[in-house]
Amino acid sequence: MGGELAEVRLWAGELEAVHGRFVHRFSRSEPRESALAYMRGLIAPLERKNGWTLAEEAGHAGPDRLHRFMNRIEWDADEVLADVRDYVVDNLGDRDAVLIVDDTGFLKKGVRSAGVQRQHSGTAGRTENCQIGVFLAYATDRGRTLIDRRLYLPTSWTDDRERCRQAGIDDTVAFETKVAMAKKMVRQAITDKIPFRWVTADAAYGYSKGWRFELEQADVFHVMATTRHDTVVTRWSLDHPVHDLFTGLPRQKWKRRSCGRAAHGLRVFDWARIEVRPWHRPDRRHWALARRSVSRPQEISYYIAYCPAETTLDELIHIAGSRWAIEECFQTAKGQCGLDDYQVRRYPGWHRHMTLAMAVHARLTILRARAPDAGKAETDPPPSSTSASPKSNA
Repeated sequence: MGGELAEVRLWAGELEAVHGRFVHRFSRSEPRESALAYMRGLIAPLERKNGWTLAEEAGHAGPDRLHRFMNRIEWDADEVLADVRDYVVDNLGDRDAVLIVDDTGFLKKGVRSAGVQRQHSGTAGRTENCQIGVFLAYATDRGRTLIDRRLYLPTSWTDDRERCRQAGIDDTVAFETKVAMAKKMVRQAITDKIPFRWVTADAAYGYSKGWRFELEQADVFHVMATTRHDTVVTRWSLDHPVHDLFTGLPRQKWKRRSCGRAAHGLRVFDWARIEVRPWHRPDRRHWALARRSVSRPQEISYYIAYCPAETTLDELIHIAGSRWAIEECFQTAKGQCGLDDYQVRRYPGWHRHMTLAMAVHARLTILRARAPDAGKAETDPPPSSTSASPKSNA
């Protein structure tokens, strides 16, 4: 009993610690209390997390107070997110950290939720009626968590300004590609002086030569997945297809390496790299990197890397493999922190919910980082609806 009580207090204290980082963003007591109550509900082991269940968890008579907090009371989710990022950096900051970009889908019914339409969702693996959020993760050896988010708005929305207004989307919010959103998030991390060394992303983002060039101009090291149709500059050609570089490559050039651990064991592939753009600068290198399946050698994935001259193949493999960390963030944030449990339909409400769910995920990550040798039972929330903290009677 004493151990359970100590665990409850540990979790409650850490949630209040992250809440304390941004409590000054609210001018009145009601939104301050509602923010903490909302986060307590997100981490609570509820079968469903909606307005009624979160209100019940908070000790409220009904959902009106939390609905008002999410939809009508004035507060700036971007300012709160900046405080959450500071909390992450203060606890996990690492100059060797990796920034990871990816998107995830949120299945929805109807047509009123901001940004919803039938579109391809990588989460579902097919075309679904959904919203798509573009996210930025911060990964270190001690933990990984989400530090930025943006809701993707298809042209079916941005071309219909009246529909946008009804969903709380300001007239100044124009269409942006997912790559443009990714660029802005990384630029923001640089502006905020977030310590990191690398950027990585899957081929949907890494195929953009324009973004890779922008990162290079800022001297930001990166390992970006790309497609077999991408082209590079080599000693022999100014427009050399990436996949042709590795055709007929001698067997000894391929190195069998793990790029990280998955649920079912190590992710082992055969890897090779070939230098491209050889006449750049003596202290930097560009590489084309190939990852080949061991069991199905015809399946090859490709990357483009920009890095210090002394960077080894093993280092590039490690960065390429770190991209899966953001998928783990999505899985944990949805499964334990309520990232995909929301009823808000309006554009500001989506960003508010994501910000608070990310704050909860950051708190979970940091608590686990402080006890690296502890077992899962010691870091997961206690299996009680009172685990997050005592209910509020406000």
